[in-house]
Amino acid sequence: MSAVPALELIAQDAAAVRVAVEIGAARVELCQALALGGLTPSIATVEHAVAAAAGAVEVHALIRVRPGGFRYDDDEVSVMADDVRAAVAAGATGVVVGCLDKDGRFDREQMLRLRDAAGPAGFAAHRAIDLSADPLEAIDDLIALGVDRVLTSGGASTALAGAGTLAAMVARADERIDVMAGGGVTADSVEGILRTGVPAIHFSAKRTVPGESGVSMGSAETDGVGSYDTVDVGQARRIAAAVRAFGGGAD
Repeated sequence: MSAVPALELIAQDAAAVRVAVEIGAARVELCQALALGGLTPSIATVEHAVAAAAGAVEVHALIRVRPGGFRYDDDEVSVMADDVRAAVAAGATGVVVGCLDKDGRFDREQMLRLRDAAGPAGFAAHRAIDLSADPLEAIDDLIALGVDRVLTSGGASTALAGAGTLAAMVARADERIDVMAGGGVTADSVEGILRTGVPAIHFSAKRTVPGESGVSMGSAETDGVGSYDTVDVGQARRIAAAVRAFGGGAD
């Protein structure tokens, strides 16, 4: 029997953490503003997520100060370093970060500042690698930086579309860093993604809750106070079942 790949569910609140516990996930990646690609969650959100996890799943906080790419100035990195320290102090098991330089490589100085801020907590990289100049070279850079795990879609819009690159990244990693697949994961795409050899899969299992009003509150809400994403429990269960089936586990 092959090992069952690990599950990581994207969570924006304590309710999603409880879903992660139910489906047997190993981790949650905790964030806010999922529609913007995910931003740093509030400290209260971290505290509530840790309480909901009750030690059954790890809570890893996404640290991203703003939307719009992954090149940051010194002020932004200073904020993220403080956010890293605050998230870990609030009980997060680890953090998820990513800073690129002007050449499209991981910015060594900025990444080391964030790693040092994390201390002994888990230290992972997010899908900034999918915008890097060379995802395979980036694997070596992340290993040198002491990163535990990297989330990637193989440089494509979805993990299934990037399966070829994902397989090459797994081979390049050679078990020196975990390459976790994420991006557009569904129960139907699980098998094709996991055939790349990735040891973990990351997914949102989201559904959209419609908006309430025609009054705009910002430029991102062109149709008024907009819709928002939340976890669809049924979809999360189906993805978890598909992963277990691939790994030879019982449903």
